[in-house]
Parts: sequence; structure tokens; C-alpha cells
Amino acid sequence: MSTTAVDTGDAASVHRGAPAGEPLLDARDLVAGYIPGVDILNGCNLVVHPGELVGIIGPNGAGKSTLLKALFGLVTIRSGTVTLQGEDITHKRADALVRRGVGFVPQTNNVFPSLSIEENLQMGLFQAPKKYDERFAFIVDLFPTLGERRKQRAGSLSGGERQMVAMARALMMEPSVLLLDEPSAGLSPVRQDETFIRTRKINKAGVSVVIVEQNARRALQICDRAYVLDQGRNAYSGPGRELMHDPKVIELYLGTLATDVEQANKPPAV
Repeated sequence: MSTTAVDTGDAASVHRGAPAGEPLLDARDLVAGYIPGVDILNGCNLVVHPGELVGIIGPNGAGKSTLLKALFGLVTIRSGTVTLQGEDITHKRADALVRRGVGFVPQTNNVFPSLSIEENLQMGLFQAPKKYDERFAFIVDLFPTLGERRKQRAGSLSGGERQMVAMARALMMEPSVLLLDEPSAGLSPVRQDETFIRTRKINKAGVSVVIVEQNARRALQICDRAYVLDQGRNAYSGPGRELMHDPKVIELYLGTLATDVEQANKPPAV
């Protein structure tokens, strides 16, 4: 299998491997940045269909986290559109997006350390407190540990446990799509694996997920599809496991993954 560079004028190429039908989330030709006159995204495209787990990978500075923040209203979109279930949400504020079904978990400072696990979850549902019991039951079914340790202060948790609380808090408002920014960053290999398993579990519970990751290999292993960004533009796209073994993607964007794949494909010694 050989992946070709994405032609941004061809939707089938930009979103290679995407299922048929109307997408849940559709970002088109996004140009965005933090400073006036300096764009990080330069015509970026992304679609997420109901039930999908979509990865975003690429070199440092490619605009991966900026794309998530633009989708969540935290970075100014200068041109282009974002729609959710057909509704234009391009310039909506983050709190309005949460009400409309978009959840976001930032890479850092993603829990209230002085509050208990339970209080963190309550903060996630401050816009709809009457639904707390129902949503807490859903969370505990996904992550039983949080129910058992609900009174524990979040600041006393390990990095992986904090990440679980952050994900759970974002799920309290029953989002249709969850945006995860580098959830495995700074974690040990074991905790990283737990985070990826947790992400897949959330997805299987019916939540569409977009995950930005530097750990490209693990991200591609769990994703239905993935986009490779480079300099704020779409460079490649396709099913996650195909991209993981594509020589061009490995050579240009995945670094040491090339050696891993080479070893995996090596014929056994006779």
C-alpha cells in the first residue's frame, strides 16, 4: 500500500478512508493562529463521523494541538468553517460548545487539584447539575476506580489517574465528540498504554473521539482513521493501521517507527 500526498481540492483524498454519510464534525479550510498575522493552520481539513476514533499526528509545530483548540473555540479562526451535526459552530465560545456536545481535555492543568474526584466531576456538569446521578453512574461504569475513590483529592493522584479524571469530567456533559490533546504526554509506558485503552473504551461507549498524539505508533494502532499534519496543512490521511505501515509516512513523519516496522517485517531466521 502506498499513500499519496493529500490534494486539498479532493475530498476523497483529504479524508481517505472516511465512511459514507454526513459527518458529525466537519472542519473545512481552517486558517487560524494565536497572533494576528501569524497563521498556524493554513487550510486544514478534518471530518469525524459518528462512532469514529480519529487520530491527528505529525511533527512538532505541525499545528496538531492548535487544530483541537480551534475546534473548541480557544484559537481564533480567521477563515474556514466548523460544523457540528450540520450546525455552524465556527466562532462559538467554549462553554457554548460544551452545551452543544463537544468535550475537550487539555494536555496540562486538566484537573482541579484541591478538589476531590467527585467535586471535579461535579464541575464538569455545572451547566446541568440535575443530571449528575445519571452521568456519574455512566462514568463509574466506565471507570470503576473513580467511584471507589470519589472522595480522594485530585492533587494526590498520579499523572495517569489525573488524566482519567480529566477525561471523566469532560464526559459528564454527555458529549457527542471528545477532543483529547496529547493524553499520554509525560506518562510512563505502562500509564500510556492504560490511557490508550481508556480512550478506546470511551469510543466503544458511543463517543466519537479526536486524539492528538506524539506517540504516533500507539495512536495509529487504536484509531479508525488518522490525519498527518505538516506546517498546518493536511499531508496524508487514511486508516490508522495502513498509515502505520506506509513507508512514506514512516520515513517523513514517524521517525524511529521505521526501525520498529522494519524489524516486525523481517523474515524469521532459518
